[in-house]
Amino acid sequence: MFESKNDKLINKVWNETENKEKQEEMKTEEVREEVKVESEPVKESVKVERKEPKNYSTTKLLVSVALVAGTFGFGGSYLANQIQGPRSTIVQNSTSNIANTSLGSDGLSMQKIIENTAPSVVEIRTETVSNGFMLQEYVSEGAGSGVVLTSDGYIVTNNHVINNARNINVTLSDGTTYVAELIGTDPTTDLAVIKVDAKGLSAAVIGNSDNLKVGDGVIAIGNPLGTLGGSATDGIISALNREITIDNETMNLLQTNAAVNPGNSGGGLFNGAGELIGIVNAKSSGSDVEGLGFAIPSNDVVNVADQLINNGYVSNRATIGVYLSEVTQNNGQVVPGLYISEVIEGSGAQKAGLQAYDRIIFVGDTEITSYSDLKKIIKEYNVGDTIQMTVVRDGKQIVTDVTLTESKQ
Repeated sequence: MFESKNDKLINKVWNETENKEKQEEMKTEEVREEVKVESEPVKESVKVERKEPKNYSTTKLLVSVALVAGTFGFGGSYLANQIQGPRSTIVQNSTSNIANTSLGSDGLSMQKIIENTAPSVVEIRTETVSNGFMLQEYVSEGAGSGVVLTSDGYIVTNNHVINNARNINVTLSDGTTYVAELIGTDPTTDLAVIKVDAKGLSAAVIGNSDNLKVGDGVIAIGNPLGTLGGSATDGIISALNREITIDNETMNLLQTNAAVNPGNSGGGLFNGAGELIGIVNAKSSGSDVEGLGFAIPSNDVVNVADQLINNGYVSNRATIGVYLSEVTQNNGQVVPGLYISEVIEGSGAQKAGLQAYDRIIFVGDTEITSYSDLKKIIKEYNVGDTIQMTVVRDGKQIVTDVTLTESKQ
């Protein structure tokens, strides 16, 4: 994973060309996705009085590959806080024989399932700050959902729900509100863990998502529209291992026809036994499309959340060690392609002699023209592997070997 630095790259190129009339012709554009982030529409911006300038840093992300789950994500921040005291353990009900039971067939009514699971789903409200014209600050409020993983306050949600948030507030199903601490985020899997200072919370019972079958009944519980906390909708598992690309990250998700709406992100998808089998993270953005919701499988959620709680990051992800920018249009000055905008100090890329403004054209024999091309090929390698990269620098092709290191961001 990595953070786009298109503006920095393009400005550098523009400053080095004498033909300034063509500057406005060069643009980069975001890759248009067919699936949208759910929390984005549930945001309001409020203009506040001008304050002294503050530094709200956004941590840079590395080009990485997930070895433990389907790789995907949303651009966002990473923050790992040291956890003091005994570590919490996420309990997974891996021996359940009813993980793929249709709703109600094990003797539980739909009402009983909702009654049992709703207390483990929370409402999340966030505040982010951005600077506008004349250094005026704008506070944006966002909303989403989360699921309690442990009785002592660890909660899983989507990374895009809390991304860059200055303040995070959690409201339980009984109306109690807590200020939450950010424990760790993983943009690649669009997961994040936050914690509230509370004991005796109702933690979700984690099911085994590998036992799911198409047609199994499910219930989605969340905070649609950011104002309707505790809302429940029902449906079925429509498909398994659905490959979806969001923000240039490809992931394998559960597909459901249970209604999900903006604000449901981070909420729970439960099976007929009342077990958590997925975290809702996306829905179709098509105006004429209904019944297309997606969730991160619970087995992936447990894997990532446990590492975020105990390590602060997800281990065993290989990285080249660069930040990248993708140029999509040719204005006669810059060839479209994937450019290195910055090389991380001490990385395999630096040791291999890669430089900012190199254009990556091959990894091995595989042609690279975009972020997704590089992401797909890198995910096939492990930490410590060496790959052959071909870049273009000053009109000449340069071939070099890069040893992949572990990303801790």
